[in-house]
Amino acid sequence: MSGEFFIGQIFNGVSYAALLFLLAGGLSLIFGMMRIVNMTHGSYYLLGGYVALTVMWRGAPFVVAIVAAAIVIALIGIAEWNAFLKRLSGQELGQVLTTMGFALIFQDLGLVIWGGDPHTIRLPETLSGSWVVGELYFPVYRVFIVGVAIAVSLTLWLVLEKTRLGAMMRATVDDPEMARGVGINVFRISMGVFALGAMLASIAGVVAGGFVGVYPGADFEILPYAFVVVIVGGMGSLKGALVGSLMVGLLDNFGKALFPELSYFTLFAPMALILAVRPTGLFGRA
Repeated sequence: MSGEFFIGQIFNGVSYAALLFLLAGGLSLIFGMMRIVNMTHGSYYLLGGYVALTVMWRGAPFVVAIVAAAIVIALIGIAEWNAFLKRLSGQELGQVLTTMGFALIFQDLGLVIWGGDPHTIRLPETLSGSWVVGELYFPVYRVFIVGVAIAVSLTLWLVLEKTRLGAMMRATVDDPEMARGVGINVFRISMGVFALGAMLASIAGVVAGGFVGVYPGADFEILPYAFVVVIVGGMGSLKGALVGSLMVGLLDNFGKALFPELSYFTLFAPMALILAVRPTGLFGRA
């Protein structure tokens, strides 16, 4: 096989990994830091794409569609947190049943409102076309996805590690009782983290809408990959989510290209091996 083939597959794998990171970054905040098993996370991804699609149908530009989707889905996440999930802290089974129920409800609502046909979000002219390097073609939009993922990862790292808000978030996760004792509003911090995770999922859904499209079933199709990224990378670790996304993206892409009949094996067998050696994930804490 030629070098161009491997370079092309690496680029495709990295661009898919960037999309996975946008989704898994939010899930890492909700599942990894807050210990909430949120099966609705895939629904936020799908609904974000649908909201952006609706906004663009009414003539809004792509950037406005991203902002609108992020706001709407963040509000939905806040409503779900306030009405149900804040009462289910530490109750994993209750969290799974509640969020799975919401995921099924959102899936049916999506079919009723937007129908069962797949849609593709129309890209702005500046993000269309490809960059040609020799015999290789690099779609501009995939480069844009990688750029968005890098910007989001740097922003999250700066907020979590270098700001007072990030310190309050870490304190809330590590010891909520002690955080309350020093005057931190644990309820608001937890609600904000959940809203931020939902917002990141919606951004991933909008970005994916111009990449793989918006269609019924996309929520449950991509959610297992996001959970794999978080668990293998280490729950609550931003670095783990980034490394896990790269691993999953590259393994999935090369597996489908080289061994299509064994694509799931080539993806999940290395993941199982990693967890056998490090049960807490690559960067997880015991």
